[in-house]
Amino acid sequence: MRAVHNPIAVVAVEFCCSKSDDATWPGRACWLRLQKLAAIRWTFLVAMLIQSAVVCNVGYVQAQTSISYGPEWKSLFNGRDLDGWVKIGNEKWIVEDGAIYGEGITQEYGYLATAKEYTDFDMSLRFKCEADGNSGVYIHTSFEPGTAKVTAGRQIEIDRTIGHHTGGIYGDGKGWIAWPAPELETVIRPNDWNEMLIQVQGRRYITHLNGVKMLDFTYPSPEARSGVIALQLHSGGEGRMRFKDIWIRANDN
Repeated sequence: MRAVHNPIAVVAVEFCCSKSDDATWPGRACWLRLQKLAAIRWTFLVAMLIQSAVVCNVGYVQAQTSISYGPEWKSLFNGRDLDGWVKIGNEKWIVEDGAIYGEGITQEYGYLATAKEYTDFDMSLRFKCEADGNSGVYIHTSFEPGTAKVTAGRQIEIDRTIGHHTGGIYGDGKGWIAWPAPELETVIRPNDWNEMLIQVQGRRYITHLNGVKMLDFTYPSPEARSGVIALQLHSGGEGRMRFKDIWIRANDN
């Protein structure tokens, strides 16, 4: 036993051997106690590693949600009125408690679009779903004049229902183009404010939700184009959404 150089092991061996009451083989009880001691130590080690991983992950998420809004970032919403925005369709869009409030009051689609078009940009916003209706942020969008019919554009999905691909990309007339991995479906906060970051770099689209990268997708086609950005209320009259803290950084050359 003196050949063991780990002082903890020496104490453990001497202790368990001194307590052995096995008359046939005194070392057997000692060995069993050592096995139990090793199992306990490994369980403790695994628990500590898991805890460390969780802490590191939380730190990563918090770090990702921190955006430094320099002078190149511009606010798209002043918190008072809908200046700089255009209502498209017949749904209700108002400013309430410092946030844009959208409510589906018909069975049709409704949009609140920027007056300006954008090509490449980074956009951050906060949203809160107050009903189960579907919503989203349309990018590179155009509409048939005088209607709420989308003629071009792609939607970054917003839906508080788990498994409904918030942060994914949906195309009108095309269906789902890309969606988050299954393990990311629970990042959405169904009944609270969420933070979304959308980055458009040519044909590359990157989305973050609550600090977690949900998607990094590059279109094989079509080529990047300009269009308005539009907040959406899905048809069906069930949508009730709030948006605030909307910022954009245009990266057009």
